[in-house]
Amino acid sequence: MFHPKMPDAAPVPIAQTLARPAEHHHAPVTTCSCAHAPIASAGRPVAPLIGRGASAVAAVLVIGVVLTALLATVAITAVSVSIAALVLRSLLDSAHKR
Repeated sequence: MFHPKMPDAAPVPIAQTLARPAEHHHAPVTTCSCAHAPIASAGRPVAPLIGRGASAVAAVLVIGVVLTALLATVAITAVSVSIAALVLRSLLDSAHKR
């Protein structure tokens, strides 16, 4: 029932689709009589993928900064509470000794 659909043709490596040979203004030379299939493009531009990657990186950075700020806030609050507890304990001990 659930079978993966295999592509009709072998996938073309990305290096071949992105790299373009230097353009020459010579007539094409046909050395063989066999019919070659043209190189198929990926069908989607590369630029939107770069835009998504940049926005994903920005989102990760923002989340990292927010989480770091929250962690620093918790640490500062813990230090403040511990200092307040020490001061209160010192004041209460001195009041009991009098």
